Amino acid sequence: MRVLGVGAGGVGSAAAGIACRRDFFSHYVVADYDLSRATRVVETVADDRFVAARIDASDATAVTKLCREHAITHVLNAVDPRFVMPVFEGAYAAGADYLDMAMSLSHPHPDDPFHKTGVKLGDEQFAAASAWAAKGRLALVGIGVEPGLSDIFAKFAADHLFSRIDEVGVRDGGNLVVEGYEFAPSFSVWTTIEECLNPPVIYERGRGWFTTVPLSEPEIFDFPGGIGPVECVHVEHEEVLLIPRWVDAGRVTFKYGLGREFIEVLQTLHKLGLDRTDPVKVGNASVSPRDVVAAVLPDPATLGDKMTGKTCAGTVVRGLSKDFEPREVYLYHVVDNEWSMREYGAQAVVWQTAVNPIIALELLAEGSWHGSGVLGPEAFDPLPFLDKLREYGSPWEMREQ
Repeated sequence: MRVLGVGAGGVGSAAAGIACRRDFFSHYVVADYDLSRATRVVETVADDRFVAARIDASDATAVTKLCREHAITHVLNAVDPRFVMPVFEGAYAAGADYLDMAMSLSHPHPDDPFHKTGVKLGDEQFAAASAWAAKGRLALVGIGVEPGLSDIFAKFAADHLFSRIDEVGVRDGGNLVVEGYEFAPSFSVWTTIEECLNPPVIYERGRGWFTTVPLSEPEIFDFPGGIGPVECVHVEHEEVLLIPRWVDAGRVTFKYGLGREFIEVLQTLHKLGLDRTDPVKVGNASVSPRDVVAAVLPDPATLGDKMTGKTCAGTVVRGLSKDFEPREVYLYHVVDNEWSMREYGAQAVVWQTAVNPIIALELLAEGSWHGSGVLGPEAFDPLPFLDKLREYGSPWEMREQ
C-alpha cells in the first residue's frame, strides 16, 4: 500500500504519527499547501517510508499528478471539507482508492431550510458511486471518529445487540480546557462553524431526511470517563446521512456537547455574519469572514500541551435486544489528552479522529475489509475494526443506559 495523506494540520500530522508505528504500507506522502508543515511532520516521524510534498487541495489535477508521481494506491483526505470534491475527483482520476473523515458539503434548501433538505452532506460523492464501482475503486467516506467510529458502533449494535432499533443517537462531548484562551476550538473552526450553524438533519423511518433549527432541542447528556453532564444540541453531521443507508433504524440524530458558552459564541458569530464564506471587501482586500475568524484563533494542532481533560465520542442505540426485551446502550470511546500527548504528541480530539482512517487503511491492506463504490463505514464488518482499536491501545466501551 502506498498512501497519499492530503493535509499536514492536526489530523494529518496525528495520522502520520499513528501510521509510522505500523507496517501495512511501504510509502506515505505527507502533502500540504505549506510544504514546511509537511516537512515538519516527516522530520518528526523520522521514518524512511515518509516523504513530504506540496499540494493544492483545491486542484483535482494536482492531486492526480502527485498520485501518479508516487504510484499512490490510497488517498487519505485530511483537509477541510470544502476541499473534499477536488481530492475525491483527483484520486478517482488517478485510479487510487480514497478515504475521508468529512464528506462533500451541503447546501440548505433555498425556500424552507429548517424543514426540508437541499443538497445533503455527501450527495455529490454518492452521485459518483456507480462510476467508482464500475472502475473497481473504493471511496470509503466518513471514516474519522464522527462520522466513522460512531457509525461502526451503530452497525455493531445492529448486527450483535439488537433485534429492532428504534433510535440511533450519536452524542459527542468532553471536558477539555485550553489554558490561556477564552475560546479555542479543539478542531478546525472552519469545520466547526459549518456543521454547527447549518440546518441539522434528522432521519425518521417513513419520513426520510428532514431538517430543523441549528443548536436546537438541548439535552443534558451524562458522558462517561469522569466527563459528566454536558449540554448537547442538534448540529449537522454525516452520521445521520450515512447510518440509514445500511442500518435499519426508526430515527437517527446527532447532538454535539458544545456547552452553553460555546453555543453562545457560535450564535454571536452568526448574528454578526462572521460565519459567512463569501468574500467581503475590506480596504483593498477581499476576504471571507469565516477565514478571518479561523485566522485569529489558535491552530488546534498547537493546543495539546495547553489542554487538559478528555473527549468522548459515542452512539446511543435504543430498541429491542436479541431476546426482544427493551434495551438501550451507549457505545463509546474516550481519549484522555494527557495520554494522547504523552504517547503520540497529539491532542486528544485530533488523535481520536486520526486513528480511525489509519485502522481502516490497515484493514484494507490486510484484506479484512474490501469493497468498491462509494461506501460508508457501516458497509463493513465492525468486529475487525473494533478489535484493531483495542490493538492500537485505545479500547472502546459500552454502558447499559
